[in-house]
Amino acid sequence: MSGPAAPALLGVRHHGPGSARAVVAALDQCRPGAVLIEGPPEADALVHLAAEEGMRPPVALLAHVSDDPGRAAFWPFAAFSPEWAALRWALAHDVPVRFIDLPAANSLAAGGPGGEEPEPAPGDPHPAPRLDPLAALAGAAGYDDPERWWEDVVEHARDGGPAGGDALAPFRAIAEAMAELRTAYGDGGDGGGGGAGRDTVREAHMRLKLREARREFGDGIAVVCGAWHVPALAEKRTVTADRQLLKGLPKVKAETVWVPWTHRRLSRHSGYGAGITSPGWYGHLFHAPDRPVERWMTTVARLLREEDHPVSSAHVIEAVRLADTLAALRGRPLAGLTETTDAIRAVMCEGSDVPLALVRDRLVIGDVLGEVPDSAPASPLQRDLTRLQRTLRLKPEAAGRDWEFDLRKDTDATRSRLLHRLRLLGVGWGEPVRSRGGLGTFRETWRLCWEPELAVRLAEAAVWGTTVESAATARAQSLAHEAKALADVTTLAEQCLLAGLGEALPVVMRALSERAALDTDVGHLAQALPALVRSLRYGDVRRTDATALGEVAAGLAERVFVGLPAACSGLDADAAARMREHVDAVHQAVGLLAGPGVPGESGMRERWAAVLTVLAGRDGLPGGIRGRAARLLLDDGKLAEGEAGRLMGLALSAGAAPADAAAWIEGFLGGGGSLLIHDPRLLALVDDWLTGVPPDAFTGVLPLLRRTFSAFEAGVRRALGEQVRRGPAGEDPDRAAGEKGIPGFGAVLDEERAEAVLPTMRLLLGTTPTGGTGR
Repeated sequence: MSGPAAPALLGVRHHGPGSARAVVAALDQCRPGAVLIEGPPEADALVHLAAEEGMRPPVALLAHVSDDPGRAAFWPFAAFSPEWAALRWALAHDVPVRFIDLPAANSLAAGGPGGEEPEPAPGDPHPAPRLDPLAALAGAAGYDDPERWWEDVVEHARDGGPAGGDALAPFRAIAEAMAELRTAYGDGGDGGGGGAGRDTVREAHMRLKLREARREFGDGIAVVCGAWHVPALAEKRTVTADRQLLKGLPKVKAETVWVPWTHRRLSRHSGYGAGITSPGWYGHLFHAPDRPVERWMTTVARLLREEDHPVSSAHVIEAVRLADTLAALRGRPLAGLTETTDAIRAVMCEGSDVPLALVRDRLVIGDVLGEVPDSAPASPLQRDLTRLQRTLRLKPEAAGRDWEFDLRKDTDATRSRLLHRLRLLGVGWGEPVRSRGGLGTFRETWRLCWEPELAVRLAEAAVWGTTVESAATARAQSLAHEAKALADVTTLAEQCLLAGLGEALPVVMRALSERAALDTDVGHLAQALPALVRSLRYGDVRRTDATALGEVAAGLAERVFVGLPAACSGLDADAAARMREHVDAVHQAVGLLAGPGVPGESGMRERWAAVLTVLAGRDGLPGGIRGRAARLLLDDGKLAEGEAGRLMGLALSAGAAPADAAAWIEGFLGGGGSLLIHDPRLLALVDDWLTGVPPDAFTGVLPLLRRTFSAFEAGVRRALGEQVRRGPAGEDPDRAAGEKGIPGFGAVLDEERAEAVLPTMRLLLGTTPTGGTGR
């Protein structure tokens, strides 16, 4: 067929399945000699990739400044986007296709994307609020919801136009409506080059590109753009006037690539100005060949059944009937998302919004992640990451997924190193979470979720190297030189060990030694020590050499031992609470540090115990620190029970300040009241002190006890009450027997009861019985 006498201006709503079907119908009717699409012209060289088998929407064009990858913008496309439908139609019919919007080189130079269509990358300003033409048209039609109006008028017109009529007629009607809106409201621009509005500048560039295409291909051209721009493209303007609007625009060197996108990022709440609230629903409308409501209800029922909600075929039938009835009552041509949601809530969810929230998250929005073919341009760093993802079988997914790694296995250890290296580069694909399987250092749990913004982070990280390992190494070395605080360097050292960056570790260790030698703040030293000790602990599991780290950690510990008592003097309540946390952290670190392979490890525990003894007995120190030191000594067997009772009696005597006494007992009993239940010695100390308080002093002590014990859980308080109710040791047979045996246990072992737990113990320990006794 011959082309039309004038360009066909197809005004669309971005990401609308009805618009996409209407565009395809219009293109089939007019058979243009070229297709022009609103988008960055730098992507013309990437158009052919849309036809490759490995390209699966949703995808996006990512444009970024060459020497500043953080300045970037996205142009997303879903399978139901009319621009994507036009692009695929042109490639399928071997028709030239061009992008005609303002170049990304200009829009990025101005500090952000060129209009409401591109998605700003993280760190870029979002487009300013502007007129919503759909809301104006919906209001004129008596709708209070523009989404519902557009669904009724366009999205539910499944044939793309009037039955048997002109496929271009809806676009002419939309153009007339937009012309009236522009007359009433202006162009809606809010700043641009040469003092003109943003849309004015963009539309001037579109008209120039349209003129070029007409000279090259003739008048048989179709233009697919936002409906708002159609009147401006049809307007008669001189070439000189349009070029004058574009004169003097700032410009930068920009690069453009295809990247995967997600349905979740298409949703409006993600910050995308031209986004939609229900990409999953629109995807369903676009792909459903017929009976969209019935198919949707079936999909919902399948999801709810997978989540153990009782949904039968009868529920599906009744939900479809209710949705159709609601649509008829509301005067809608077809049940839309509002009607189907109301029906699902009433029939399948029994009025509850809890399972309905699952439907909204999984289906109405969805976690679809697009794919880009290997032939698409990408940085060497991106290609190396793609190779590693395939080798390690870590497929990027839009839905968050938990992975548990056993670091004793080579594949899992390599996966862990990759994720740690990416985090060091600022590419937060994985987030460490607490492991459910145990507390062993050989186990790690990660939550992986791929977001489109990570493509920008990778582009930024490409300046550090061509592979993930080399880039992470260079980045770690740079951070070591830039770090000012000792804690920052210790954290970096830990990251290097976790990431297996052996080449970066010497640079980091030099920086660590220098910062540690210059830092005289004991609080800083105490804060840095645990990170170093964790690094040593993980180094054994990951088979990394951490000898140099052990030397620095041992020296840091000695400096903490020397300076801690003086640093605890003269602290206010808040500073004392922070120092008490440091004492706990150092105590745990010393327990791990005092082991083979650490310089000076022999006697380290004794030196630390001597420091705690000084803290526990020195007058004038905050009560919380003294109480905590006494408790740590008692737990390690370094403090006799009689001495602990004496310290407790002094701290809680009538002459002690109430606030200081409360802080002491809080420090002593910190960690939860369950310790009192399982440690009869500790409960006996508190009980003996309490029963020895003189009657005239008890009234003053009672509020302190109430403050401490009220922080315990109700079950713990009840168990403590039961133990106290049983009375002293002489009245409790088990406790009396404990005087001759183990405190809190009977004197004679019940072998029959003990043997009953042996099978379970063997299962937990992974052992098998030997001999015929079963023991």
